[in-house]
Amino acid sequence: MEQEVGESLIQLGNSDGSNSSSSDPVTRVRKLLFRRMLVGIKDGRFFLGTFHCLDKQGNIILQDTIEYRSTRRSSPSPMEQRCLGLVLIPSSCQNSCHVDCSVEEQFSLLKGI
Repeated sequence: MEQEVGESLIQLGNSDGSNSSSSDPVTRVRKLLFRRMLVGIKDGRFFLGTFHCLDKQGNIILQDTIEYRSTRRSSPSPMEQRCLGLVLIPSSCQNSCHVDCSVEEQFSLLKGI
């Protein structure tokens, strides 16, 4: 099951390590490590890969990534895909973000947001 966490990822990425509450966001981001994540960007493409890291600016790095993009309607398949490997998705381009996890994990990830 997928859960939208885009805004929370940006908030987690913008937290600084100077106060004691920074361990809570770090713990929440660590729970996302190695999970399948689907990130949509503003030009309509989607990237499906394994969450690898998030920096302070909110940029996401996915590994083993597949890019999905729309093709012309005359094509037999409405979506084209290609394997990319390791990808950095800038926070300025991100439109949506979904992570694959169980219902119980969704509640634990969203707790405290």
